[in-house]
Amino acid sequence: MLHSPEAHEALHGDAWDAEVARAAIRAIAADCESSIDASGKWPFHPRDGVDEGPYTTVYLGAAGVIFALAVLERRGLIELRRDYAPIVERHVETYRAAPEFDDWGAHPPSFWMGETGIVATLQLVRPTPEGAARIADLVAANVHDTHREFMWGSPGTMLVARWIDRDDLWQQSAERLRTDRDDEGLWTQDLYGEERRFLGPAHGFAGCVNALAARPDDDLHRRASATFKKYAIEEDGYANWSPLAGAGLGGSRDGLIRLQWCHGAPGMVACLATIAPGDDEHERLLLAGGELVWQAGPLAKGANLCHGTAGNGLAFLKLFERTGDERWLDRARGFAMHSIRQVEQERRDVGFGRYSLWTGDPGTALYLALCLDGEAALPGFDV
Repeated sequence: MLHSPEAHEALHGDAWDAEVARAAIRAIAADCESSIDASGKWPFHPRDGVDEGPYTTVYLGAAGVIFALAVLERRGLIELRRDYAPIVERHVETYRAAPEFDDWGAHPPSFWMGETGIVATLQLVRPTPEGAARIADLVAANVHDTHREFMWGSPGTMLVARWIDRDDLWQQSAERLRTDRDDEGLWTQDLYGEERRFLGPAHGFAGCVNALAARPDDDLHRRASATFKKYAIEEDGYANWSPLAGAGLGGSRDGLIRLQWCHGAPGMVACLATIAPGDDEHERLLLAGGELVWQAGPLAKGANLCHGTAGNGLAFLKLFERTGDERWLDRARGFAMHSIRQVEQERRDVGFGRYSLWTGDPGTALYLALCLDGEAALPGFDV
């Protein structure tokens, strides 16, 4: 068994409707704008599983919500009712005074969990030379970071370096990241007091490959594809990948097999679909992973990107981009329609929305926007 059926639910099967998707995006944005508090933050959602909050960061806090809203406005899908730059400016000051996530090891240069992401959001809504300079300082401070993954480490800040057109800073981090790769093409992550080798996008191999793939690199493609193939676990024409290199599919705290963007086939397919063009075996495994995601159905956890239906749908968009097969776009849009229902149901159940970029409704809105245009590059992760 390559997935846990109890972690998934049947697809509702609503036909794709672009106007319904646009309306859902507007509804999510309107809910976000009406729910911000006087401090410029949003209510913390109980399903995010952390006792503290609300936060200011990109992954789980106010900066991520504002980032998503700004991207949606730039795509012409919404019109914002307020100027968010002063709010983000306050969050930058607040974070500098008291960095968040001390229990996890606060790390200001982090893109998703630190100051870099907050300043990058400010640069998105109000670009200044000072903002670009501060981002450059933070990226430079992360070149030798030992996390070696996207959420906290240099792969995340490499992406931000490209946003500010500092290819020199990207190259510095890239050279160190290549040096830290082991003989199996993997990286060892130093996270939360433990050293492990993760495979997925958020914490491991796939996120590092995503960052390095910003430049054509035949050696990267060859070695990353070999690692992708080595750790594939196949059964009856389907494929999945363990969260950890060399481990089985089980072993999670809840006993469920992970099949979501952060750990498992959806994220592995989404990241590795961009490399090794023309490699038939590589593509066969990509398709086998995508078929498992479709066969398993939407995630029961909710609609979000990191570990929800929208994140799993990203694999379909990447397969559509790689193969041109409209079937994958249709599947992505099927998951999109399902995710709209999940957002609405969860809001009714809890009494308010889920306000975060990677675990909540704004990220789902970005996924809906990609499905509208048949695009696969996710803002906030893809180079």
